[in-house]
Amino acid sequence: MLSATRLKELCQQRRMGIEQLASQLVRGGLDSKEAATAVKNWQKGLFRPIPCREDIRRLAAALSAEVNDLVVWRSSYRFAPISARKARLVTQLVVGRSVQEAMDILKFTKKRATTMIDKVLKSAVADADEQHADVDNLYVSEARVDDAGVRIGTKRWMPKDRGRAHPIGKKACHIYITVAEA
Repeated sequence: MLSATRLKELCQQRRMGIEQLASQLVRGGLDSKEAATAVKNWQKGLFRPIPCREDIRRLAAALSAEVNDLVVWRSSYRFAPISARKARLVTQLVVGRSVQEAMDILKFTKKRATTMIDKVLKSAVADADEQHADVDNLYVSEARVDDAGVRIGTKRWMPKDRGRAHPIGKKACHIYITVAEA
């Protein structure tokens, strides 16, 4: 997926304007005005229209950069059966580290969330490897855990004194990991 921050940085380094990039991006079904709007949206992080592989290749050629300099690889685990607070403790350990170092940390951390986060990390690395990225230079650029609410089928009640009942809600979370090339 196209990285908005990397695109913005490369545009500033190369001193390329939106119109110059849009002229390189014109293709069938996309005129110069729509291409300029698309580049503005991509720099803001709004992926409307969704950039295809050919668009990313043309942007990289216009900026005289590698395609992998503009791309990040994401993977997610939706509705992971663990609370977000517990998973965040582990994701904070791996953010900003190289992929190999992050996998080593996850291997020796004794938390239940490590297996889930390790699977998501390996999935993102496999996606990067499939798109011919240099796996040795990958690092974890972002690791985010969002709350997903109460897991389906786990609503229960704990009987309390004087006929009251307190809910037992087992939580779920969404784990997102992004890797990028250094």
